[in-house]
Amino acid sequence: YSCSKQLLDRILWAYGAKDGLRFTLFRPFNWIGPGLDSIHTPKEGSSRVITQFLGHIVRGEPIKLVDGGTQKRSFTYVSDGIDALMKIIDNPDDVANGKIYNIGNPQNNYSIRELATLMLDLARQYPEYAESAARVKVLETTSAEYYGKGYQDTQHRVPKIANTMADLDWQPTVSFA
Repeated sequence: YSCSKQLLDRILWAYGAKDGLRFTLFRPFNWIGPGLDSIHTPKEGSSRVITQFLGHIVRGEPIKLVDGGTQKRSFTYVSDGIDALMKIIDNPDDVANGKIYNIGNPQNNYSIRELATLMLDLARQYPEYAESAARVKVLETTSAEYYGKGYQDTQHRVPKIANTMADLDWQPTVSFA
């Protein structure tokens, strides 16, 4: 997956250099917020981790942590992401031409295990979710069992956003916790 994204980056760069294609690349980092996924998504793994965990909590189902849930992700609220995208689209003085921007919030950096714990603790505070959250067991599984043989995951996915902030006069504002 990451190799295919990198290959596309290189193809766009080549068209830019050879044919003068104007482009801007952006890399969204774990966007969260309303309307992105459904807790009723039929296949596990086809929605974002927060939506998957919320679905399990609402239904009182086990949450499976792949390889211990030590993988860290930086979660970005969708409104912060859209603000950055709008600045790229506006592109004042063509500042974004030929650039790559990471759109993420490095301050919202949590392990998948920490995320499961935070979500369960929060759900237990709401009467409508407390009972189902109490039934949730956090289980561990291997990546081979969960995804299949040969799966490799990035352990830390934290965006470097200095150029996004400087060029676009943007910064994420929504805190996760």
